[in-house]
Amino acid sequence: MSFLLALETSSTVCSVALFKGADLLGASELQIEKSHSSHITVMISQLLENCGVELRQLSAVAVSGGPGSYTGLRIGSSTAKGLCYSLDIPLLEVSTLYGLALQAVQHVPNAEEYLFCPMLDARRMEVYTCLLNASLEEQLPIAPVILDEDTFKKQLEEHRIVFFGSGAAKFKNLVGENKNALFIEGIQLSAKPIGQLALAKYEQQAFEDVAYYEPFYLKDVYITSASKNIIK
Repeated sequence: MSFLLALETSSTVCSVALFKGADLLGASELQIEKSHSSHITVMISQLLENCGVELRQLSAVAVSGGPGSYTGLRIGSSTAKGLCYSLDIPLLEVSTLYGLALQAVQHVPNAEEYLFCPMLDARRMEVYTCLLNASLEEQLPIAPVILDEDTFKKQLEEHRIVFFGSGAAKFKNLVGENKNALFIEGIQLSAKPIGQLALAKYEQQAFEDVAYYEPFYLKDVYITSASKNIIK
């Protein structure tokens, strides 16, 4: 692989990053709400120019695949698919929650001693979440969860868990004083971990179908009443 472009647009953060192999060449981020559609192509163009790289030199594009903002995910996927189609290069998808979790794993000392719980705010008391170990292996699958005092009760009895992301503050108020619950701030969505995780997928040739790829919205779960008790 020569150059990989990574995109993160699943929230209010609009982020692009450029890698040469495993090395990060540069990144650009905006935290302006509803700015993605008008800024992402400009950000990509400026980043490539600043790094002295041309579009035709890209080997693949990686996109944060959700869950997250419907509009943001559509913009990111459309941009990534357009680039891949026009350049005839592979498309890679990385879970938004996995990208968030990688940053927390890299931030916490002795990460192997913890489980990691990324939480994306889905309004009111709902979050998109999952439970991962330090190797990003799923302990509980990605799901929309309505938070209450008993969420993760069983897991917190058995493990120390790190909570982070835009939805974690809501849960902190519910869980109260619990020695096994660690909350960290400052972990936010970025294209940089998306690119890091996409490199392994590129080596495995775990490519998406450019024509039929759709982001992971979790929309089908909203019409059920079972989501509240998915994780207890």
